[in-house]
Amino acid sequence: MVKEAKISKGSLFNYFNSKKDLYVYLIEYGIQVIERLYEQIDLNETDLFKRIEKIGLQKMHIQKEYPHVFDFLASCVQEESVEVTDIIKDKVNPVQEDGKKLIYKDIDYTKFREDIDIEKAIEILNWTMFGFGEKSIHQINTFEDIGKFGDYYLKEWESYAQILKHSFYK
Repeated sequence: MVKEAKISKGSLFNYFNSKKDLYVYLIEYGIQVIERLYEQIDLNETDLFKRIEKIGLQKMHIQKEYPHVFDFLASCVQEESVEVTDIIKDKVNPVQEDGKKLIYKDIDYTKFREDIDIEKAIEILNWTMFGFGEKSIHQINTFEDIGKFGDYYLKEWESYAQILKHSFYK
């Protein structure tokens, strides 16, 4: 980190008293970035696929600006150091839970076929989104223009969404 910032290790600790303080700062900063994503969720959009599409585009822009924030926060949840596990439980876990609730808030579930287990359909959708997101993250760096990537991303997502809509919706 000090190499990237082109500062000495001692200079870093002029701002932070310990590695733990630095780690907590990074967690809090990452949470702020994620909360900006949540603030942009359009709760007026009640179609699950359209909402997810919009969230994906917002996430893509955040990923371009802060390429490691999602991975960092995800890795925090796996942290086993006793010094920080309570901090992570208090800070990261609630943000993730609140985000999941917000993503699915006020969705029109009447669009789903009656013979579909909605919870399982959402789980399949989550797996698809995660895989698609991972694929996109690896591709985003090959695009100079985020707008061109956004167009590509939308077309690609729409092809997956159509298959899932056909499977799940009436």
